[in-house]
Amino acid sequence: MLRLDSDVQYVKGVGPRRASLLASRDIRTVQDLLLHLPKSYQDRAHFIPLSGLKIGQDAAVHARVYRSRVIQTRTRGRILDVILTDGSSFVHAKWFHGAYLQTREFSAGREVVLFGRVDFDRYESKFVFFNPEFELLDEGKDSASLDIGRYVPVYEEVGGITSRQLRHIIAAALADSAKDINDPLPEEILEAHGLPDLRTCLERVHFPEPDDELTKLNQRRSPYHRRLIFEEFFLLELIFALRRIQSRSREGVRFETSERIRQQVKMILPFHPTAAQKRVLKEIVDDLKAPYPMVRLLQGDVGSGKTIVAFEAIVIAVSNGYQAALMAPTEILAEQHFLNAKRILAPLNYRIAVVRRGIKKAEKQELLEKIASGEIQVIVGTHALLEERTLFKNLGMVIIDEQHRFGVVQRLQLMAKGENPNTLVMTATPIPRTLAMTLYGDLDLSVIDQMPPGRSPIRTVHVMERDAEHIYEMIRGELKQGHQAYVVYPVIEESEKIDLKSATEGFKKLSAIFAGYRVALLHGRLKSEQKEQTMAAFAAGESHVLVSTTVIEVGVDVANATIMLIQHAERFGLAQLHQLRGRVGRGAQQSLCILMTPNRINDVARERIRAMVSSTDGFRLAEVDLQLRGPGEMAGTRQSGIPEFRVANLMTDGELLSLAQQEAQRWADRSEERGRLIEALSGRARLVTVG
Repeated sequence: MLRLDSDVQYVKGVGPRRASLLASRDIRTVQDLLLHLPKSYQDRAHFIPLSGLKIGQDAAVHARVYRSRVIQTRTRGRILDVILTDGSSFVHAKWFHGAYLQTREFSAGREVVLFGRVDFDRYESKFVFFNPEFELLDEGKDSASLDIGRYVPVYEEVGGITSRQLRHIIAAALADSAKDINDPLPEEILEAHGLPDLRTCLERVHFPEPDDELTKLNQRRSPYHRRLIFEEFFLLELIFALRRIQSRSREGVRFETSERIRQQVKMILPFHPTAAQKRVLKEIVDDLKAPYPMVRLLQGDVGSGKTIVAFEAIVIAVSNGYQAALMAPTEILAEQHFLNAKRILAPLNYRIAVVRRGIKKAEKQELLEKIASGEIQVIVGTHALLEERTLFKNLGMVIIDEQHRFGVVQRLQLMAKGENPNTLVMTATPIPRTLAMTLYGDLDLSVIDQMPPGRSPIRTVHVMERDAEHIYEMIRGELKQGHQAYVVYPVIEESEKIDLKSATEGFKKLSAIFAGYRVALLHGRLKSEQKEQTMAAFAAGESHVLVSTTVIEVGVDVANATIMLIQHAERFGLAQLHQLRGRVGRGAQQSLCILMTPNRINDVARERIRAMVSSTDGFRLAEVDLQLRGPGEMAGTRQSGIPEFRVANLMTDGELLSLAQQEAQRWADRSEERGRLIEALSGRARLVTVG
């Protein structure tokens, strides 16, 4: 008797060789095999009269053999040609290299059902099935079949194992598995939401009964599909719910928010905060006053004002006598945060430092000693903050910017530098709610969904390379008005293998085109000091055109920059294009983003460009990005910890995800149930693989 965790090689029809093929698709246990669901179903239950056949349709027919013969051909070898009749008409069925079937199977008068696509044989001027699946019927015997006379599951092939072979292997696995499969879902949940038990689900998603609604099955909306989707989401959300409970069981750094601290927060505000910023700050303050550590995700569109909210949280931490650390994924972004911190926090005279590469050994040692002693209050840095020798005296606030570029482990590493510090994770990349719930399900979520006043909307246009001269004239027009421009390239240096315009070549060309203006070059390979000097000069208006790679994607804020040209825009992801576009439109002037592509681009790139031109709403674009690329690619693939679902689909099953999250939280809160649920998780961990 097989169990769900039994090795798949012990299923009848598998064995070691096929087990290795299945393992290439991460199918290693009976459970994995049973969760390899059909991609569609074929109606082989309703037979079509031969007189009603139409070219191109998939049809099941029930007929008798009228005559069979073997035809010798020069190109296709020996072909078995069988003529069938049901009294209403005749049809041919042909099997290439099928001569061996003639005497063994297709004798005259033999009753047969077959399934295949109806074609037209121009030589015979007859309808024909080429290489159809068939079943020979013996009178007086049970004619039950997995392949004919029913709704038949169709599977994606695995390592050369055909759909038909998988059908029989999965049937064998179900037949040899225990009838009473341990169901991880509480019976109360099954009853409350009308969900069938696990055994029934597995049987009916693979081998539907005649009264099952196949139109719904094809749309993954049968009760059996819905139950498996819900279960997968429920187990994932249960992990997150248990993590939140564990986090809240720890004693955190508790901050006070007195009138004195509130006044200090007001001192750094450059403008009156939006209602969304006020709401989010209140959510953060409520967390900071709680006895457990804050673990919150702050999400907002480009330019929505997340940074100032983060600095407000820093003021609360430092005013309570603690250090605050802000970690960014790139040196340019860390440098930008450092400069912003010095400017925004200047009225409070905080001691602020940035930990980066390129600092001389003696200077870095002195800096690390000041951080360890508590002399430095606000510490900004990249991955350097995670190094063993970077120690803090009393780290009370951790802020991680662009969290999706790090990973869960790196977040925990920085949090471990203090005694359960409060943690604020930020992302300027809008994420659809369904994806946020799976990437950051263990975090509380705050969203800034309102833009600060005084921002002009950014106009976006798509042009071809043949329009380059006209575009350069538009940029020159902006420069004449005293404004600045970005020109973004996808690579640094020209490669022989890819036909992309490079930043270094573009810099030389644009320096000549915009003679009389100062053109600067910025890319990731420059030394830290060069990057800082280049950005500082552009921010001060000392250079007019900044030629750059995607290092300016986030964190760069120059209000006087009003026009951006993105070369080879078809090579960028939608989220990346939106981030780049957010570098203009930072002031009150009308701004323009120009997406330049070759004359011919593929369909996916065209959809991305069309979405960019039609919308500036980052959350709307994120939904489009999720549809075009899928969750793994959109989130930076596996390092972000995105689960690999076997049944569920984030793009279509958001309603079930929300329901699963509610139920998981409710059950995790019931302490008497936790032990059983944790046991169910450990027993079925392969349902959700969380990075």
